[in-house]
Amino acid sequence: MKYFETRKARIEIIPMIDIMFFLLVFFIMVTLHMIPDAGIASRLPTSSTAQAMPKPQLTLAVDKAGVIHLEHQTLTPQQLTAVLKAKPHPDALQVTLAGDKDTSLQQLMAVMDACRAAGVTRIGLAAQPGGGGTQP
Repeated sequence: MKYFETRKARIEIIPMIDIMFFLLVFFIMVTLHMIPDAGIASRLPTSSTAQAMPKPQLTLAVDKAGVIHLEHQTLTPQQLTAVLKAKPHPDALQVTLAGDKDTSLQQLMAVMDACRAAGVTRIGLAAQPGGGGTQP
């Protein structure tokens, strides 16, 4: 009688492979959300007193030519002011400027002035820890 015979236990590997692929996709998606959203490659200046800040609501990248990048858009200071004014509660908005190492101070000040003209008062500068500001 085959009905009452004991069967050998089998380990099903297909569901385990499905779970492993699901975990792989999950960790890739989480890692992609951890990457800064600016998308502009820049060399940040270093500072010995740099501190970690909570994640900003907006990150503005300023390259060495003074071009402002916001979420894959290139903006002028006047366009930046208009975009920030259109946001709800610009006075509570937290903006971080990620200026390239070679960006002039005057270009950063122009971006800060454009932010302040829109009513933004919480502006931070992005920097890498270490260095102490010495030039190579």
